[in-house]
Amino acid sequence: MPYFIRSYSNMSSPSPALATRLEAARAVVHDAAQMAMAMRPPPGGPQASQKSAQDWLTETDGAVEAFIANRMKTLFPDDGFQGEEGGVARTGSLRWVVDPIDGTSNYARGRCRWCISLGLLDGDEPVAGVIDAPALGEVYTALRGYGAFLNGKRIQASPVKDPASSMIEMGWSNRVPKPVFMEKMDAIMAMGTMPRSGGCGALALADVASGRLDGYIEIVINLWDVAAALPLLAEAGARVSPFLQEGGLTGPATIMAVNPHIAQALSKAVSIPLA
Repeated sequence: MPYFIRSYSNMSSPSPALATRLEAARAVVHDAAQMAMAMRPPPGGPQASQKSAQDWLTETDGAVEAFIANRMKTLFPDDGFQGEEGGVARTGSLRWVVDPIDGTSNYARGRCRWCISLGLLDGDEPVAGVIDAPALGEVYTALRGYGAFLNGKRIQASPVKDPASSMIEMGWSNRVPKPVFMEKMDAIMAMGTMPRSGGCGALALADVASGRLDGYIEIVINLWDVAAALPLLAEAGARVSPFLQEGGLTGPATIMAVNPHIAQALSKAVSIPLA
């Protein structure tokens, strides 16, 4: 029985196909994370090519994506595969979606807040995910119906109920007009919340699942950034905007993830609907 289900003997067993895939994904991502650590630049100015303002690409992005793509093809040749760098390489009813280095701007400067994110979709439904942040020593895993975990311990969304006690992160993108970003940020601060911006969307969403954050908003974000986090959020009891239904399966869309106690208040303040 997979490690993340052993504590739940009163629950029915998961689909063997999905459980096997999650265990394999965890091992593959672990190996990829070690590769990324070995290639990580030292602290200092960014060692990467700049695609656009604050949008970076490193040699590691391509190497990690190719490594994961090849390993998953060997293990599960009938599964589809989609990566940030290579696009849709294979199709299948089960589809892996990878962001080889999420938080590349942090990674390129030798910082620690970055991760490898690998999610599994069954058709259009996110069913499993692995987020490995090796510089932080943290691995998030989730399988729909069987909980969300950080380093093998179950996690839940924050119990904070008072917006004035909450912490909200908002991601920045050069694709978002400055007035739109400032409007949302002003609304967040007007609630009395503590704003944050950490430069890694996948880890911010994982932080909402673990209760480290009460909410995360990004106006323009892609499927590879969130595919692994969506099962985490669902299993941890967080509320999420209808990202997939509003275009996230095929292109960039808005995501908001928030603890259930302040979900309605944040949704109203920033004018982003909940699913």
